[in-house]
Amino acid sequence: MRYTRLGRTGLLVSRICLGTMNFGPETDEATSFSIMDSALEAGINFFDSANVYGRTKGRGATEEIVGRWFAQGGGRREKVVLATKLYGDMGDWPNEGRLSALNIRRACDASLRRLQTDYIDLYQMHHIDRRVGWDEVWEAMEVLRLQGKILYVGSSNFAGWHIAKAQAAAADRHFMGLVSEQSIYNLLARKLEMEVLPAAQDFGLGVIPWSPLNGGLLGGVVRKEREGSRRHQGRAADTIEARRPQLEQYEDLCAEIGEEPATVALAWLLSRPAVTAPIIGPRTPEQFDGALRAVEITLDDKVLSRLDELFPGYKTSPEEYAW
Repeated sequence: MRYTRLGRTGLLVSRICLGTMNFGPETDEATSFSIMDSALEAGINFFDSANVYGRTKGRGATEEIVGRWFAQGGGRREKVVLATKLYGDMGDWPNEGRLSALNIRRACDASLRRLQTDYIDLYQMHHIDRRVGWDEVWEAMEVLRLQGKILYVGSSNFAGWHIAKAQAAAADRHFMGLVSEQSIYNLLARKLEMEVLPAAQDFGLGVIPWSPLNGGLLGGVVRKEREGSRRHQGRAADTIEARRPQLEQYEDLCAEIGEEPATVALAWLLSRPAVTAPIIGPRTPEQFDGALRAVEITLDDKVLSRLDELFPGYKTSPEEYAW
């Protein structure tokens, strides 16, 4: 495993981040434990969760699974850089979601209980809250940090100007502010190259891409259809059909260089500026094992150029739409 600093911090994290969203609703607890154990064995020290994860098992169920895994001991908690998120509603009563000072305090304490730990390494805002001023948000985060409950603060699904505004407010308070941004980013979704990536680079934020395979579209869906190992219906099938020529050429390119499509998609992200670690969300041990290969390979300039031809990116604003 390779490691890098998270943004401008001194914190070393693995170049692959283990996402836990499937733990509970898609992956049973025993298999989830096995995947987390395998992650540590492979050198992955960066785990990501969120208070709302759990879906059919109930909001908070995923954090509880991670907490029970930590409770087994063996240095599990000490070896993990733990990231989780708040924002989504955890109940139907007022103040059980978003970024008020009250919810930030309550949500953090609830996550700590579920995760069976006394601190969170990276506490991330899952979405921008346009109703709350930055003085309120930063004061609440400062209190948590002074209490030793969180170490770093990150954002998720922020626009570039949200990052700039947050950092300006933090600087006024002599607070460190954001150290990371978690955004959707992959070969099929490159819009953040216009504003978010440049902002992250300028302010020293590490970018943590979610959905690196774009819901599986970059994981070899065309080949799997041909082999009969996977069938898609509804919206997924429509999306594949609309993208079929592009995906076929992509999978042909991957075959030419002898790598799995999912591996190439992750390796491409690892070559991008400001990217710290893409988040993988394996449902099975086999999916986890396949993701590790991405850290071992380096895509050459010819392959990178071909990928840009297949999946055109964006220039930094304003050059993308002006001069």
